[in-house]
Amino acid sequence: MSVSTEIDWKAIFDITQQAGEKILAIYHDTSYVVEHKKDNSPLTLADQESHNIIMSGLKELYPFIPILSEEGKDIPYEERKEWSKFWLVDPLDGTKEFINRNGEFTVNIALIVNGEAEAGVIYAPVTGIYYFGHKLYKQAFSFTKWENRADLKTKPKDQKKAIIVESRSHPSPELEVFTKGLDNSYNNIERIRRGSSLKFCAVAAGEADYYPRFGPTMEWDTAAGQAIVEAAGGVVETPSGRRLSYNKECLRNGFFIAKRL
Repeated sequence: MSVSTEIDWKAIFDITQQAGEKILAIYHDTSYVVEHKKDNSPLTLADQESHNIIMSGLKELYPFIPILSEEGKDIPYEERKEWSKFWLVDPLDGTKEFINRNGEFTVNIALIVNGEAEAGVIYAPVTGIYYFGHKLYKQAFSFTKWENRADLKTKPKDQKKAIIVESRSHPSPELEVFTKGLDNSYNNIERIRRGSSLKFCAVAAGEADYYPRFGPTMEWDTAAGQAIVEAAGGVVETPSGRRLSYNKECLRNGFFIAKRL
């Protein structure tokens, strides 16, 4: 099955795997003690090594598509505002998960077209699981090997029960208010926790109804996840009902909810 006539996504999967392998080598090196994200720390090293691999790979494959990465985020808006298509990259998503060694960190690559997250890849190095979604073609999969991929579909609405996926590392009082607001609609509210962009994957895979995020995020934190959720039949939107947009002058996102329809 072809998922795009323009991008060789299998080559993109290979790039994320290479980046993930480099991250794992640093993650499993017991000579490191990870405490903070600072110069020369293993976390910073993992970020930068992953960034270098992804930048090199994408530039070789698609030299005319610009790249915006968390580790190279200082590109002036006056330059990038002209971009109609670009890669948006988070070389290592899940800082606290990496530090806490719970394995729930990811490599994220998204293709942004005209300000929208058109397609995205999320790779979880510890489990070896890829998540992929192409919103234009309405295709979303998870796999460890492409030939064994499984469709991702958001869960159907259950009138009796709702599942909320929440952050392991970023609790908020607003989440308690949101949860109480669902009490009138459901008999039972269940809450599960995930790190990094795996929260988006939980919604896309039908493991959760809602992923509300009240704290700050940056565009590279959400783009790949949004593409996957929306390709799987869900939506990622602001309280006003607008979908998150990309390549803003300020790269910070506001409050949003990823959810099944």
